[in-house]
Amino acid sequence: MPQSLRVNREGWHQLMTAFGLSENDETYDSLLAAYSEKHRAYHTLEHINACFKHLDAVSQQATYLHEIEFALWFHDVIYKPFSSTNEEDSAELAKSFLSRNSIEPKIIERISQLITLTKDHAAPQTGDGKLMLDIDLSILGAQKHIYAEFEKNVRKEYKRVPLFIFRKKRKEILKSFMSRPRLYHTAYFFDQLETQAKSNLTLAIANL
Repeated sequence: MPQSLRVNREGWHQLMTAFGLSENDETYDSLLAAYSEKHRAYHTLEHINACFKHLDAVSQQATYLHEIEFALWFHDVIYKPFSSTNEEDSAELAKSFLSRNSIEPKIIERISQLITLTKDHAAPQTGDGKLMLDIDLSILGAQKHIYAEFEKNVRKEYKRVPLFIFRKKRKEILKSFMSRPRLYHTAYFFDQLETQAKSNLTLAIANL
């Protein structure tokens, strides 16, 4: 996949400029290190790059584009497969960075909410929230072979879980997505990915 400019150091610098901040290279390096942790197979920098590619496609629909971009950078920065608070912990890390840099509280709260939305992918209340979730779940509507690789990578991240338990839990998660009236909240992602996502989920459930 071609790399989105947003994931490069120059893109990070542009994001910092949009918030009126200095380059903060040490934070950029910390983000890269986090997304390169050995236990990650899907929640990697490649996932962030894919998210940014989708954000590029819908940037005109965003109300606070740079807030979504920042939230995407941080939404999986804390990723421990057996933790139930990854999203909250990632949001706290983002809030800490923004607070140290004297960003307005209302902006910090909006970004925090975007990150925590990715925990349960419940119905968002804002347009930016809908874009955030649709971008995060875009993998569900990827081409069949890409989605198959995604499922393999999820299994790798939970390799310590016995297979029969993993299959049971994974099937429950996928069925919960299938039970939704629609997977994608925005017209763009619905039109582009909904049909393929349902097909991918149906096949994945059948294979578990």
